[in-house]
Amino acid sequence: MSSAEVKNDSGERVVQIRRCACVVKGGRRFSFAALVVTGDGHGRVGYGYGKAIEVPLAVDKATKQSNRSQMSVAVVGTTIPHQVIGEFRSSRVLLLPAKPGTGIIAGDCVRSVVEAVGITDILTKAYGSTNPLNLVKATMEALKKLRTREQIERLRGVSL
Repeated sequence: MSSAEVKNDSGERVVQIRRCACVVKGGRRFSFAALVVTGDGHGRVGYGYGKAIEVPLAVDKATKQSNRSQMSVAVVGTTIPHQVIGEFRSSRVLLLPAKPGTGIIAGDCVRSVVEAVGITDILTKAYGSTNPLNLVKATMEALKKLRTREQIERLRGVSL
């Protein structure tokens, strides 16, 4: 039941490990669920959720899923191009661009996603539910909505 983040050299961050107990005739049978965020630090990020009877197996499953689900994110320098809100169920995450030197102002779950992308200057605020899985998904939704100035010019067929 820890929400502590563990960082590895490969760019994977274990955001949360949950323990579930099933009561059977001989006692309790435990199973574990792991929430993992992976990124290359250069605009790509993904998350995965894996369940198994041992922690390392759950983390491996989640890591494989997060590597498969990686997506590209629009990053301008060390921050994001514009303000955006991401929603998933009852969690909402507000992401604001920040000036260089500000750092990452975010909670644990949002911080792990933002660091995995490679953003170093950002302001964030989480509203509603603070369930780690929902916060990670809301942050991913927000990052998915980001567009650079060049992308918008290309979509509209005009120069801004």
